[in-house]
Amino acid sequence: MIELHVVLILMIAASIVAMEIEDLLSSVIALGAVGIGLSLEFLLLRAPDLAITQLVVEILTLVILIKATVGVKLPREQMKGRVLYFIFAICFVGAFLFFSHKAIAQLPAFGSPVMKMGSFYMREGLAKTGAANIVSSVILDFRGYDTLGEATILFTSVIGVLVVLRAAGRKK
Repeated sequence: MIELHVVLILMIAASIVAMEIEDLLSSVIALGAVGIGLSLEFLLLRAPDLAITQLVVEILTLVILIKATVGVKLPREQMKGRVLYFIFAICFVGAFLFFSHKAIAQLPAFGSPVMKMGSFYMREGLAKTGAANIVSSVILDFRGYDTLGEATILFTSVIGVLVVLRAAGRKK
């Protein structure tokens, strides 16, 4: 359980670095660290399908953002109202930590059965779906919308990368 808190604190630190750093490419890399941290959180929470989807989307997004930011120079302007910006950032981080702590507290205690739905799927899978393969019945019947969403995200990410990385203009 402490691992969740450590990764969460590292994600918050990386997001603060992404907001405060002056270099745009370094900000994109720090933002990538937040996404990788989220993928680790999914792994720690025993959701490997979400972790894989998050990792693929994060890598593809980083490719797009790095390609878009390499060579871009931003004018260095001092932000007006820097104090209000800092106060807002502190309030946001505080609220994020509060709600994250509440969400993590709702997780089952270590050693308690976390397979409530898994036992239901094993017990009722064949009767409710008629599929002999329990994994296929869970992915395609019980969690069909979730699987459709993940496939849509992956397809959209690949199309986005192809659009960004294609050569400009038409080939003859």
